[in-house]
Amino acid sequence: MTLSLTLAAVWALAANVLALIPSRDNHWTRAYVLIAFGIPLLGYVTYENGPWWGLAVLLGGMSVLRWPVIYLGRRIRRAVSR
Repeated sequence: MTLSLTLAAVWALAANVLALIPSRDNHWTRAYVLIAFGIPLLGYVTYENGPWWGLAVLLGGMSVLRWPVIYLGRRIRRAVSR
């Protein structure tokens, strides 16, 4: 397993552990931190392992951070419909 995939697995494990800890702001601060670390990591995985692995890691990250993706989709849909 390459370093980038190992780091992606650690990211996924950390995301799941952070989701188990109670939060006053519904985990949004943690989601922003995970996104900030996840975007460069996604680029690294894609660079080192190719686009199919990058797509797999992207889908895995989207499944963990589904509410930011849902809100982004709503915002884009609202902007397009204007």
